Amino acid sequence: MQGYNKMRKPNMTLNEIKQAIMALKGKQINMQVNNGRKKIVHYQGVVENIYQSVFVVKIENDNVIDKKSYSFTEVLCGDVKIALK
Repeated sequence: MQGYNKMRKPNMTLNEIKQAIMALKGKQINMQVNNGRKKIVHYQGVVENIYQSVFVVKIENDNVIDKKSYSFTEVLCGDVKIALK
């Protein structure tokens, strides 16, 4: 998983995405999140928890710790792109 495009594949199923993210648990990742209306945000964080249909990323910016959750369908649709740091 070198680049952002490695996570988003046209033939990737939801279960394959979930397995790929499970393999990233506890590892540093780079994320690109599309918030709509051409608002793209980049994060660096750690995959902290994985649940049935969402995963939680712990993000630390300027000594402020924040947790954000994303669904596996957001990765499938391309709104969230993940790359190993």
